[in-house]
Amino acid sequence: MTLTIAEAEQLTRAGAAAIQRGDHDTAKRDLDILARSGRANVQIWLMLAHCCSKLSDWPAAETAADAVLAKDEGNVRALIIKGDARVASGDLRAGASLYGAAVRRASLVPALPSDLRVEVARVEQAIVTTQDAFAAELSARIAAAGVASPSARFAESVDILCEKKQVYRQEPTAYFFPQLPQRQFYEREEFDWVETIEAAAGDMLEELRDALADNAPFKPYFESREDRPSYDFHGLLDNPAWSTLYLFENGAPVADNVARFPKTFAALQHAPAPHITVRAPSMLFSLLQGGARIAPHNGMINTRLICHLPLIVPPGCGFRVGNETREWEVGRVMIFDDSIEHEAWNDSDQDRVIVIFDIWRPELTDDERRSVTAIFEAIDA
Repeated sequence: MTLTIAEAEQLTRAGAAAIQRGDHDTAKRDLDILARSGRANVQIWLMLAHCCSKLSDWPAAETAADAVLAKDEGNVRALIIKGDARVASGDLRAGASLYGAAVRRASLVPALPSDLRVEVARVEQAIVTTQDAFAAELSARIAAAGVASPSARFAESVDILCEKKQVYRQEPTAYFFPQLPQRQFYEREEFDWVETIEAAAGDMLEELRDALADNAPFKPYFESREDRPSYDFHGLLDNPAWSTLYLFENGAPVADNVARFPKTFAALQHAPAPHITVRAPSMLFSLLQGGARIAPHNGMINTRLICHLPLIVPPGCGFRVGNETREWEVGRVMIFDDSIEHEAWNDSDQDRVIVIFDIWRPELTDDERRSVTAIFEAIDA
């Protein structure tokens, strides 16, 4: 069918007007004529895909969406319509894949039209529903295979497979030691010194309460320095919402604070602390005010682990490392790899206070520990 430019423009206007008044049958008829004439551009194919989807003519909707994607592979509306067509045909996995592509592309658009935001929200929920159904089917098949209680790490692998979780790896900001296990948390039972330190938690809390009553000199975790560029970490620069009081800082004890917390300092000596020039160890009280959050971030080196000993933990506090979220338990040590992305929050109206200290990673040999220390001695010199 051959159309003049004037006829094509007239059909385009008529089709758009029919869509505006909700007459998708008429719009589809006019836009079909344009498509068969060879005068359809991306916008016309997109309007035709829209009309066909409204009429549940899914084969035609997918054909029109494919015509759009052939010229604009990241078109969000066309990806959604093609995804709807795949779902309507029973191909849920293909639909979810197309929805996922649409959501990713939409995230790159600064300001989506309001109707498209609604569509993106719809397919985001559809993705979750599909992932849940897929995960349930996998679980049923695993159980049928005779696996009554899959391990926690296998369960996490299924969540990653179903795109309900993502893969987190060690990404230290300063120094990476290769071939170390990618573990988010270590269990307290793996370390023979933990019980000794936990046994001192009551003494630590008593010293802490005395210090708080005496207005102990807590200071913001991030402080401005005259000799360094200022870097405001999510509004926490010079902000007392996340404050610290160090017992061991920049490679040396803080004499006044050690004198204030003698039992705390003595107990922490039982941990295998890494003594690395001015960088480690760190031993400190960490105070997170009510309503404060520490945004996701990564630590500087992966040759150590970070230990938390909670002393004051109001309800509403939480801590995430990678894919796993745990709650602090007063008096129980929590050990994790801070080179993996982690974050913390205090949704209460009270302060949370924990003791933080670092230890060598247990996988490092003595020679490797000496080598790491030597390299930082050279750097810091």
